[in-house]
Amino acid sequence: MNGASREALAAARERLDALTDATSVDAGALAEELAAVTALLDREVSLRRVLTDPAQSGEAKADLVQRLLGSQLGGETADLVSGMVRARWSQSRDLVDALEELANTADLTAAQRAGTLDDVEDELFRFGRIVSSNTGLRAALTDRKATASAKGELLRSLLGGRAAPATERLVTRLVTVPRGRSLEAGLESLSKLAADRRDRMVAVVTSAVPLSDGQKQRLGAALAKLYGRRMHLNLEVDPAVLGGIRVQVGDEVINGSLADRLEDAERRLAG
Repeated sequence: MNGASREALAAARERLDALTDATSVDAGALAEELAAVTALLDREVSLRRVLTDPAQSGEAKADLVQRLLGSQLGGETADLVSGMVRARWSQSRDLVDALEELANTADLTAAQRAGTLDDVEDELFRFGRIVSSNTGLRAALTDRKATASAKGELLRSLLGGRAAPATERLVTRLVTVPRGRSLEAGLESLSKLAADRRDRMVAVVTSAVPLSDGQKQRLGAALAKLYGRRMHLNLEVDPAVLGGIRVQVGDEVINGSLADRLEDAERRLAG
């Protein structure tokens, strides 16, 4: 997003944080309602355009939201959506993207309250790796001819009772309403959003053998100092690394042995 949409999204994030900071607000229910509005505006192009039309006053658009959706949404959700349509959006789809992000953030907030946010992060990562290595499963989950209910049932058989509730909801929404994204891109986006929830970055660490607890702590601390943010490590074992280690943080890839990389990190910090 850029321009007006970026500013509108930033304001919406602040309002969501203010809402979910109140323990009286059910973050999970808020997520479900925001997801429902996302799906509605993704389908109803004409409504989406009306709600983002710069020629219409913000109050008129907010009143329309209340008339159409007020009776179907909780008060917090209706007020949040009304505030969003009062803002200016560079493109009509930016509003839908923003609503989707807020729905996912609310679900992650619910997981954080339940003490399962770390589990959700790990489960999203592992599910992504399973999908990328299983072409049959990926084909079933991305088949355009398959119904949303069929895909949802498949996911329930895979994740039901085996993953945190928030993980199942996030993945199910992504698979059943992909909105033009690849499954891999959607899972990566969710992982980053989960990491941002704790104000930390995600590092994918591939090593020849499992790292010890001490090595994980040292690596996490060194990376956190280098990037200036808390770091969540997603760990993989691949003998092809030949005794070394590969670390990917965003688009940056760091190769080298664990000892060499830590020593280099310490030298860079000292310098």
